[in-house]
Amino acid sequence: MATVKELKATARPQSGKGAARAERRAGRVPGVIYGNNQPPVTISVDDKELRQRILAGRFLTTLFDIDLEGKKHRVIPRDFHLDPVKDFPLHVDFLRLGEGATIRVSVPLHVVNGETSPGVKRGGTVNIVTHTVDLECSVDNIPQYLEADVGALEISYSLHLSDIKLPAGVKALSREDATLVTIVPPSGYAEEQKAAAAAAAAGTAAPAAGAAPAAAAAP
Repeated sequence: MATVKELKATARPQSGKGAARAERRAGRVPGVIYGNNQPPVTISVDDKELRQRILAGRFLTTLFDIDLEGKKHRVIPRDFHLDPVKDFPLHVDFLRLGEGATIRVSVPLHVVNGETSPGVKRGGTVNIVTHTVDLECSVDNIPQYLEADVGALEISYSLHLSDIKLPAGVKALSREDATLVTIVPPSGYAEEQKAAAAAAAAGTAAPAAGAAPAAAAAP
């Protein structure tokens, strides 16, 4: 079952830019709780606490019980906006969750065993093509991440979504053949391969070393 975090909030009766700026001056971040066929509720949360939650990672895939004046709201963050210069939160949206609800989330991809990959040992580089994977699952079964094991990949080989084992009850929304990770060849690898192939072909066509010359024709 997914871990649920606690977050305190205060009702924000006023809306609009002026009221939002007043909340920020007071060290709070304006937000809203919506969804589950209920009216939206405008709220504000502590700026420092929200920053810590965001910086901790996986904010958009974490369930929260928001304590709003003694009433708990089970939610998941859907979006947040940061100041483009100072990088502090300006606004946050929470989706209210009903019991047994199914949602769509993007979870991070964790690549493991890159150092043991035969392709990496031969000079290749792990290239992460997709950093997140879109999933559909119940709110109680949200994976924190998906694991991509590249320990067996050779140079120029790839790991696809179909190679990843999903938890029970979790459905991927991307194509099964979507490429997640590849092992990129080192610089000059293609030329080396061509040169090796040409040398092998030349060696096959040339006479064996030490072979006796053909006998001269009789006079």
